[in-house]
Amino acid sequence: MTHANFPFLILASKSPRRRYLLKQAGVEFTVIPSSFDESAIPETHPDDFVRILAQAKASVVSEQYPHSWVIGADTIVVVDDTILGKPASKTEARSMLTTLSGRVHRVLTGFSLCRLAQNRHYAEVVSTDVRFKILTPDEIEWYVHTSEPFDKAGGYAAQGLGAFMIKHIYGSYSNVVGLPVCEVVECLVREDIVEFMPGGRGTEGLRMKDEG
Repeated sequence: MTHANFPFLILASKSPRRRYLLKQAGVEFTVIPSSFDESAIPETHPDDFVRILAQAKASVVSEQYPHSWVIGADTIVVVDDTILGKPASKTEARSMLTTLSGRVHRVLTGFSLCRLAQNRHYAEVVSTDVRFKILTPDEIEWYVHTSEPFDKAGGYAAQGLGAFMIKHIYGSYSNVVGLPVCEVVECLVREDIVEFMPGGRGTEGLRMKDEG
């Protein structure tokens, strides 16, 4: 649903995974990736770090579209209180997977929802524990030679080939993929952005509210 002058709801992310998850939930939105430079935020406590990043990403787009609702998000992998980003090389990917092998790590996604014109701001961090199997050197070597590790926090994709490494997930699966759908939709309903229509079938049962 759009207004003549601005999109009603914007996803401030170029991530195809977040776009897919939100679309699968039946939410209508426009994609306008945030230009925020992630390196501008110094690392701090992981929960604070990922929340600040999500808020900053949403704020950049919200400044351009102050009458729109904007969703920003960021996902990180944490082990031993150390943040694992996206590996820049096979060596880094190999090191990350070796560190995660046979252990439980946390996947944190911060998401932010804001509408600047109304001074409406909300942010939340969702945490999921993930246990990896013990990886053999051959398994690690095979995986780092695929295309998956290099644009994923922690160097793996739960929704892709990397699924073979995951023994258990304790919490939200969609959070591990990149967006905690349950919490995001709850927030959209609570903020009166979407509503469930009784009698609707599939995505027809979820409707964007009038932007007023």
